[in-house]
Amino acid sequence: MKQSYKSTINACFCAYIVQAIINNFAPLLFVKFQNEFTVPLSQITLLITFNFSVQLLVDLLSAKVLDKIGYRASMIAAHFLSSLGMISLAVLPFVLSNHFVGLLLSVMISAIGGGILEVLVSPIVEACPSDNKEKAMSLLHSFYCWGHVGVVLLSTLFFRLCGIDNWRVIAVLWAIIPAVNCFVFARVPIPMLISSEQKGMTIKELITSRVFIVLFIMMVCSGASEQAISQWVSTFACSGLGISKTVGDLTGTLMFAVLMGTARALYGKYGDRVAQRKMIPIASAVCIASYMVVALSPVPEISLAGCALCGLSVGIMWPGTFSISASELPTGSTAMFALLALGGDLGCSAGPSVVGFVSSAFNNNLKVGILFATAFPVTLLISTLLLNKSKSR
Repeated sequence: MKQSYKSTINACFCAYIVQAIINNFAPLLFVKFQNEFTVPLSQITLLITFNFSVQLLVDLLSAKVLDKIGYRASMIAAHFLSSLGMISLAVLPFVLSNHFVGLLLSVMISAIGGGILEVLVSPIVEACPSDNKEKAMSLLHSFYCWGHVGVVLLSTLFFRLCGIDNWRVIAVLWAIIPAVNCFVFARVPIPMLISSEQKGMTIKELITSRVFIVLFIMMVCSGASEQAISQWVSTFACSGLGISKTVGDLTGTLMFAVLMGTARALYGKYGDRVAQRKMIPIASAVCIASYMVVALSPVPEISLAGCALCGLSVGIMWPGTFSISASELPTGSTAMFALLALGGDLGCSAGPSVVGFVSSAFNNNLKVGILFATAFPVTLLISTLLLNKSKSR
């Protein structure tokens, strides 16, 4: 890798930490929001759905807009909005008469920034000179997991030392990271995915490609398989298993993130030895098994172990699908990454939403919702096998 692009790669690593803050800080406070603002589970579910739905809308618009705005200006705007959203979370619910509207507006601001990051970070890394694109992509996505670990660990430590009633303080502290990275992206070199001499695939060409349609379904299922557990594990541990918040966050949420990051980091180091086409079906099968353990085990500790195992299984799904897409459709351009991010965020919205709504229909039984969500890794397994069969032909 060229020396001049190392700072760009590092800034992209940090950008995925920002993405982790946006997606994983608020779920740690769901129980607190229920008690402090009298928000029912159905509205908590709406917060998750709204977050990823806004990111999905940004993904859709990005396919045509971001190339015109430019990567640098877009990344600066993304980090600014991410920081502003975290600060708003600490302010708006308390200054607006409707607390829930304040929560929604804060989520919306952060989600716009997160949506832009989701679209651009991967193509920027893909465009940087690298010996092995698949390994670089997997390592990049591992930083989302380490950001998730940091959010859970440091937030839990803060809650223990300072009390969860002071959660607004750490929300503002988390806003510092995107604010600093905003200035970094104003200075680092940013390459384009496709040179001006090349013609990238249009949106019409992508959505009429059978290969891309399968890849899009894989992205939907990857996002859903990951977030259906990730977004609910803290609430599941407290409400569904009767475990204290601290123990639940450390043994469930934290271990999920650690094992997901470990899977991505290991593939980032040894990924050239095993093709992702072979790994994703294996990961899907393990994910199905982990969902079954979480939903069907009568022992709380075993259910939490299932949550952690799910983190290990989903680690390779998202970055693996990105890398396979870049290999299958090398002229996909920003539009391809935007549509793939749209699919991923659609899954990130659908997965936890399905869990929440099904659980509500069954008297707030999260185990039933998680069992229902097993459909996502099953569909991913089938889609990957179909893609591999088509490739072998």
